[in-house]
Amino acid sequence: MRRLKVDDEVIILTGKDKGRTGDVVGFQGRDRVIVSGINEITRHTRARKPGDRHGRLQKEAPLHISNVALLNPETDKADKVGIRVEDGKKVRYFKSNDAVIED
Repeated sequence: MRRLKVDDEVIILTGKDKGRTGDVVGFQGRDRVIVSGINEITRHTRARKPGDRHGRLQKEAPLHISNVALLNPETDKADKVGIRVEDGKKVRYFKSNDAVIED
C-alpha cells in the first residue's frame, strides 16, 4: 500500500516550490509524483498534425516522492504517514495525532 494516493493534498518540502501545496495528479514509476500546479516547466513543441497544440506549453514535471509530504488538515503541516491494520483492512494514519486518513 502506498503512503500517497491520487487526489491527496501534499506540501512541497524542498526546491523552488517549497511550502506550496497541491493535489497529487499521478505517479511516474515508483519514486516520482506529479502535483497539480507545482514544478511547472515550459515545453517547446511543434504541431505534428493539423489541430495539435503547439508553441510554449506549460506542464507539471514529476518530483521525487521524498520531496513531498502529506498535509495534515488538522494542523496544516506536513506529517508522516503510517499503515496499520484495523478490522482486517489496511488503513493509513497520521503519525503525529493517530488520525485515520479517509480515502
